[in-house]
Amino acid sequence: MATTDTTTFNLNLNDIAEEAFSRCGTEMRTGYDLRSARRSLNLLTIDWANRGINLWTIEEGSIPLTQGTIAYDLPVDTIDLLEHQVRTGSGSNQQDLTISRISVSTYATIPNKNNTGRPVQVFIDRQTGATNSSGTVQNPQIKVWPAPDQSNTYTFVYFRMRRIQDAGDGVNTPDIPFRMLPCLVAGLAYYLSLKVPEAKERMAMLKQEYEEQWLVASSEDREKAPLRLAPREFLY
Repeated sequence: MATTDTTTFNLNLNDIAEEAFSRCGTEMRTGYDLRSARRSLNLLTIDWANRGINLWTIEEGSIPLTQGTIAYDLPVDTIDLLEHQVRTGSGSNQQDLTISRISVSTYATIPNKNNTGRPVQVFIDRQTGATNSSGTVQNPQIKVWPAPDQSNTYTFVYFRMRRIQDAGDGVNTPDIPFRMLPCLVAGLAYYLSLKVPEAKERMAMLKQEYEEQWLVASSEDREKAPLRLAPREFLY
């Protein structure tokens, strides 16, 4: 028996919304229904970010550190940093050195934040990325201590977790891997059941289905490498 020899199946927002409404025992009839589904979908992906690490949203980045500069912006859609080091040298002389994350309380108690040297501590200021009343975008930031004593010597390298992109228009496909589609549809159906009168009797069943799909999807979306524990050397 011949197969399709393709692996390109995906769903756009219209497809996802139609399937979710069908599970609610109704259909998507108006533009408002699509807007409501898109709003619920964005709230759903925010819930995913709160539930844990989504591997497909992990990205690597780097920031050159400048002599005497303490604060540096991260990309505006950064949720948090998962790993970080200070890199020196290049090629066969490259070294990634430990820089320890500290809390806002610890950072606040550092007497002289303008001391210079090789940075060994970092405070991650998890701003919202929103624009304040003065028109300034509140980017997440790192603040290193001590301030770098040289330019062109240190690079802050990191792995970050970014936000899942917004749902967009009806023809857009979601910013998720294919294996998460069943969970996305199940979650949207449950979210819509909170708003659609026809789905009142199905709400508990749809919630259970969503939670079961989340367990399956989140178990797959996890690092498969064994955990490795190693002592760290702290240099001051």
